[in-house]
Amino acid sequence: MSTLTVTIIQTDLKWEDKTANLRRLEDKILSIGENTELVVLPEMFSTGFSMDPERLAEDMKGPTLKWMRDLAARKRIILTGSVIIKEEEDYFNRLIWMLPNGTYGYYDKRHRFAFAGEDEHYTAGCKRLLTSVKGWKILPLVCYDLRFPVWSRQTPAPLPDSEEAQLEYDILLYVANWPERRSLAWKTLLRARAIENQAYVIGVNRIGDDGNNIRHSGDSMIIDPLGEILYEKANAEDVHTLTLRKESLTGIRRRFPFWRDADHFSIQP
Repeated sequence: MSTLTVTIIQTDLKWEDKTANLRRLEDKILSIGENTELVVLPEMFSTGFSMDPERLAEDMKGPTLKWMRDLAARKRIILTGSVIIKEEEDYFNRLIWMLPNGTYGYYDKRHRFAFAGEDEHYTAGCKRLLTSVKGWKILPLVCYDLRFPVWSRQTPAPLPDSEEAQLEYDILLYVANWPERRSLAWKTLLRARAIENQAYVIGVNRIGDDGNNIRHSGDSMIIDPLGEILYEKANAEDVHTLTLRKESLTGIRRRFPFWRDADHFSIQP
């Protein structure tokens, strides 16, 4: 059965300083000694969670995308995290899924954090990005999306002439700037998403204080499909690599075929 090796980077971010953040993250990525296939950065990794897109946004040919393309090629990895992007007159909190050959996919955060005014500055996305790596299907989402389980819910369909299901994804991935004061919700909901979707869940959060004096404790996690925590780190910078095994996932889904009892639904744009 296939494996997928993932490296998550939990780091402090210098407020609205792209040069400093990209330099620091580049050092961390280049220092990864293990063979890894996917490297995950936090939400708005080049700026922190800023509500000033008019000043900080780039287009899809800007320096941060070039930085991601160059590093992905140099390390032969998939590199992902979200950045502030402008298209025409709209601004997006956009997750980039950069492949080592320079091609990419992207996902625009659907659920904007109105509590902090994100809905006043950024346009909501309306389409999920489902991607595949070595036969692993992955659904990447962004921060506040975690609070809305319908957006991440599996919609399984039985395979023809089989007792097994064709599930939409194997890994659910969240990149975030999730504040320490709501860390209980972060940790609880990550485990809930793993259990209810019978998938690995990866949550990558930042640490440190942002420009609004909001503290972040990290609490980045990797969780198995039963909700067991495989990795967790709080209040410290860390670069952690873990190999996920498809046979473990398949075994859990066969042993506990809860997908058979799932409700059928559709999401309207």
